Amino acid sequence: MTISEETHQIVATATGRPHIEISAEAASIRELRGAIERNELPDLYVINGEVVHLERVSGDIGTPLGLADPPPLPYAPTVLTPPGLASVLARFAYVFRLRQKVKKGKDGEPDEILVTEEEAVPSTRVLAAVLSGRYWPGVRPLQGIVGSPVLRPNGTLVQSAGYDAETGLFYAPKVEIPWVSARPDRDEMEAARRFLLVNFLGGFPWVSDSDRANYIGLLATGILRPYIRTVTPHGMITATTQASGKTILSEGIGLLYGQRVLPWPEAEAELRKAITSALGEPAPVLVFDNLREGTVVDSPVLAQLLTTTEWSDRRLGTNTTVRHANDRLWLTTGNNLRLGGDIATRTVLVRLDPKMPHPEERTGFAIPGLDRWVREPANQRVVLRHLLVLVMGWMAAGAPKSDHVMRQFTPWAQAVGGFLAHHHIGGFLGNLADVRNMDDENNEWEVFLGQWHRLFDSERKTAGVIRKSADVELVKGEPVDRWDGLFLTDDRGGLLSAKSLGRRLAGQVGRFHGSYVLRRGEDPHRKTALWSVELRKDA
Repeated sequence: MTISEETHQIVATATGRPHIEISAEAASIRELRGAIERNELPDLYVINGEVVHLERVSGDIGTPLGLADPPPLPYAPTVLTPPGLASVLARFAYVFRLRQKVKKGKDGEPDEILVTEEEAVPSTRVLAAVLSGRYWPGVRPLQGIVGSPVLRPNGTLVQSAGYDAETGLFYAPKVEIPWVSARPDRDEMEAARRFLLVNFLGGFPWVSDSDRANYIGLLATGILRPYIRTVTPHGMITATTQASGKTILSEGIGLLYGQRVLPWPEAEAELRKAITSALGEPAPVLVFDNLREGTVVDSPVLAQLLTTTEWSDRRLGTNTTVRHANDRLWLTTGNNLRLGGDIATRTVLVRLDPKMPHPEERTGFAIPGLDRWVREPANQRVVLRHLLVLVMGWMAAGAPKSDHVMRQFTPWAQAVGGFLAHHHIGGFLGNLADVRNMDDENNEWEVFLGQWHRLFDSERKTAGVIRKSADVELVKGEPVDRWDGLFLTDDRGGLLSAKSLGRRLAGQVGRFHGSYVLRRGEDPHRKTALWSVELRKDA
């Protein structure tokens, strides 16, 4: 009997598992790779050229009592490795090789060749070769995992659990949501609006209507993101004192979509590692919770993250660069938080002020025990459904946009602003002046440049001359500080040297601080920088 050297075609068995024959290495590699590309093996997707296996995560994720740090979503993708592929094949396919046995006749000569099937596991070398490519035609791309219904780019709602081919998203519902109509009626929308504004959010001590509107905008961002397809700003939830409701508000967002709570690293290098690690998990909401009171959030790493759609960094402990889509909502919470650097212009501010010494003793919430209520999956379902009704009501009206402008986040601001205006929720982004006032670095530069302009008008000076003017002089035996204590200092509180001052000035050229802007020129003979401060003409 002659045995063909070609592998058999994949055929479905009665149990639905495909048969895959392996033989010579080259043929086995082709057959196994073909099985992946034809989607013969379940739950395989591709992310950035790597095949991943999407599977459920064990453990009770419906309650924080299940584990000390429960997974944020019921599914997680794992990059497929040779052992991982071997496991998938053993679970979902019948992989075999043919064995030949020669049966001899009475005369001792070969009489019959017996062929039997033997279940087998491909060698590690074969499995590694199968996974070595970066191009996977036919394998479904996985753009992300979402725990709630989201808007497709065409304005329809992803409501069926599982993979959505149009968006590339896998919908793994945290809670089951009743089907939401594409055109909710007026009574449904009014009931949804009243629930959010009165029942759910009515008892919080908002500083202004803007803080409440900003929060609802952040609350709706998880649903709107695939529709608006843009980066989203950082949300800061801050209060004047503890027990004001910050955690309830952050969990109101995070538990709705899936969250990971992170400590705030003091060092930039540690923050970068934390971001890379967090983006490798499927949680749509990432919360730096309970920062130290008075913390100034001025991280250049966070500022960079907020304005990029893709984050890349070195995988911890290796020289391999990993790339992740930055499709998450980033939140920070804490008491009396401040802003610095570029973070102020990339932040949506939500403030609470209970105006009482013991806010934990407050009563009068429409929902008693709101801190416990919001953690119950059944209640999350209620909040999410009301929010979805409002979103679909806005879509049914043509998804009108507002005219808000917010740097790179303008598409987000105009969509959210239009959504809120459609439902008569006013004040969105109305506290931007307060955000600027929270920028301690900007305030420091504003008073410094203001004093500079009062001392020298718009005259051009070297950094050395400006630095020398900060030395205390004795006038009639009394020390006189021409800068009234407003000169820039280093981390130890000492006056900057001329060289350090020059470096600091170079980073502020052309940037307005209040009504003042720093300009740079050059002395053509000495080839040294000359600095001047201009006052805005309309100031």
